[in-house]
Amino acid sequence: MIRAHFGLDQNPFSRDTLNLLPLQQEIFDTLRVHCQQGGLCVIVGEPGTGKSVIKQALCHHDPKRMLTPVVNRTLHTYHSTLRILCQAFQIDAEGYSDRCESRLIEEAQRVNHLGKMLVPIIDDAHLMAIDALRRLRLLFEDFPKNHNLVLVAQPTILSKLSLSVNDDIKSRVTYSALVPKLAPDSTIAFILAELDRVTLAHNTFTEDALALIVRSSEGVLRAARNLCVASLLEAVRDRTRTVDLKQVNRVLLQPHWRHQREENE
Repeated sequence: MIRAHFGLDQNPFSRDTLNLLPLQQEIFDTLRVHCQQGGLCVIVGEPGTGKSVIKQALCHHDPKRMLTPVVNRTLHTYHSTLRILCQAFQIDAEGYSDRCESRLIEEAQRVNHLGKMLVPIIDDAHLMAIDALRRLRLLFEDFPKNHNLVLVAQPTILSKLSLSVNDDIKSRVTYSALVPKLAPDSTIAFILAELDRVTLAHNTFTEDALALIVRSSEGVLRAARNLCVASLLEAVRDRTRTVDLKQVNRVLLQPHWRHQREENE
């Protein structure tokens, strides 16, 4: 609908785009180095700050040389997690845990012999039971030494790792990074860069509308993206090619936005 109304070839503010912000690019570049050397990396940040963008960039970086099996369903048991990993590796997932572990180790060795890098990613790792995470860490000890395990999580995982009982995991962390909320200037830069990407004029959003979006999103990348898309849809409904306060305020009257604003006041 937005593409047809504004005459675009691409969707603005699409989640499928891989344009990294400067700090995201810095974290991504560091992760690539660890992918070559091996390690255990922890990427933390509040919901919506852009962790998934970094994960997506890793998954699409060099699929011919870098395998990135992803575990997204971290609330599962250890055995279920093994089955998810087997499916990601496209190998047989049947049998008990020890059989799955053996097949995963054999596949990891085979991939390594082909000269490929192995980068398992555990998303929402803060939700995983620490015992399951520990057993996965022990499994990866038998993987080729140049593999890089990446934990993507909310900051609560740092509290878990700080416990002395979890020193065996924390002591193996080779790199950690915090993905912070965006400063107002960075949020504006992100919005304008997205407009440039789809060849929309910067004045598609008036200065007042842009300022309100920046203020309401409070530095959360996902919130800024969603608010921009919703405001563009309101512009389509109004049959205008300019997003002003009228359109943004109409979005902010929706219950989930109002509740968020009331909580922050």
